[in-house]
Amino acid sequence: MFVMTVVLLFVGITTFHIVSMLLKKNAEEQIEQTIVQANGRLEALYEQLDTLTNQVATNIYVQQALLREATGRYLGFRERQNLMQIVNSFQAYSDGIQSFELYTDNYKRVFPLNETDLVNRIGVDWVHQANETKGRMVWIGRDPKSPNYFLAIRQIRLIDRWFSPGGYLLIRINRDYFQFADFKNYKGYTVLVDRDSTPIFSNFKGNISKILYTKQRNVWIKDEEYMVVTHTSSLTGWELMIVTSVITLTKGIDVLKNTIILSGVIGFLIFLICSFFLSTMITKPILKLTKAMQRGKDGRLRPSPPISSTIEINELNDTYNSLVENINYLIQVVYEKEIVRNHAELKALQAQINPHFLFNTLDALYWSLIERGEEELSEFVLYMSELFRYTVSSSKQDEWVTLQEEIEHIRRYMEIMKLRWGKRLLWNIVVPVHCLGVQIPKLLIQPLVENAVLHGIGNKTEPGFVWVTVEECSDSPDLIIRVIDNGNGIDEQTLHEINQRLNGKEFSLSKGSGMAIVNVNRRLQLYYGEDRKLKIYSELGRGTSVSLKIPSDGEKL
Repeated sequence: MFVMTVVLLFVGITTFHIVSMLLKKNAEEQIEQTIVQANGRLEALYEQLDTLTNQVATNIYVQQALLREATGRYLGFRERQNLMQIVNSFQAYSDGIQSFELYTDNYKRVFPLNETDLVNRIGVDWVHQANETKGRMVWIGRDPKSPNYFLAIRQIRLIDRWFSPGGYLLIRINRDYFQFADFKNYKGYTVLVDRDSTPIFSNFKGNISKILYTKQRNVWIKDEEYMVVTHTSSLTGWELMIVTSVITLTKGIDVLKNTIILSGVIGFLIFLICSFFLSTMITKPILKLTKAMQRGKDGRLRPSPPISSTIEINELNDTYNSLVENINYLIQVVYEKEIVRNHAELKALQAQINPHFLFNTLDALYWSLIERGEEELSEFVLYMSELFRYTVSSSKQDEWVTLQEEIEHIRRYMEIMKLRWGKRLLWNIVVPVHCLGVQIPKLLIQPLVENAVLHGIGNKTEPGFVWVTVEECSDSPDLIIRVIDNGNGIDEQTLHEINQRLNGKEFSLSKGSGMAIVNVNRRLQLYYGEDRKLKIYSELGRGTSVSLKIPSDGEKL
């Protein structure tokens, strides 16, 4: 009775504490979800402003007007009025913008029609910050001349003058643009500040510095404890804070406490009556079975010895023993299947044909061309013969070759492609001499080079280059192999699809977009481990780079 009383007290107090913390945690998580959603709406409003002001800055009439000012052809009164009407027409797309102000690059105002200087309007620091951002919108904060409005500035870059600075667009934003309608009936406080801790929105009537600069999760306001949940926007750098009363979060704790006390008393009475009859009969067999199961965490799945107990416990023990037997059998089957599957994948990745007829035919063609004096074509046929001989060789010992042999194979392939593309194809191979003896899987690099030539350079009308480089990694004992071309590059959607295929473990012998890269990636993982992966960097109009890492000592799985 004494032990059970201690247990029930411990369980009751612990349960009360855990459930109380759980209620707070759930409330906190709900508030965090709310604050993330609210921040998302703020970012959407900010992006709307950014997009709209960008449209104004790139408007053809604004560009032409500032270009005239930059070249010394100053705008007249009528032209300024027309320009003001065009710019102000963009206000219809956003309820938050109160007005636009346009300035030249030497800080003179184009409209509104007065001679206010931009530096005097907002200060030189904000002008410098707008220059540093090179066309991105910069949030200023409160309008020094009218606290009911916010200001933002964007430098205008002249498109027809090599994106040189052409002027500034000052945006005046209504104060209620960033109001939180969802929090009007909220029993707490909501505070939004910018990067400089300047309030943008706040329904807290006192000094918000106590909330802003607190380093603790909870603060005391007017002798009441509040929980502070903050979220900083990655887009704007603004910080949104929701301050909630702890009492509001812990409603129902008293009911929980009374329920736990009543449950403890009832549980004590039930235990007193039944424990003497049930503990020995149930606890000991279960403990034995539990110990047998716990040994499985160490990888030792062994059957539990027979237990002399109730029918249910015996049936549970027999079921566990059957489960252990089935798991051990499945582990062995999966292990054997994995070995067979890996071996089959390695074999299937190299298509094999009978080379004898091909080699004899190419040899006869080579001597025939020599007799006719066709030296260039005969050299082409010789390259073809050596290339096919390297590719279709199927002996087991030829699955691994030296880096020098793979590079020589690539040289022959590039010579053949050079005959086809002529001056349109430029290529170079850079390999440290001491790395030429490293063992690598055959045909690991050549498919990447072939992709660069056919899909990179082949789609260009002007000359292109293909570089193959091998260099030592500075932070690990690996070699980095790169195949680089300056072709048309890969669009973002196709690159995403290829990366998804690289994350899978399938391979394909069919042809198609990205198949060669996927197969090379899978061979790389089969030979060197699943942590190896091709890395692809591409940009439309600028080319593609494919890189891989292999151990410099040629060590394989």
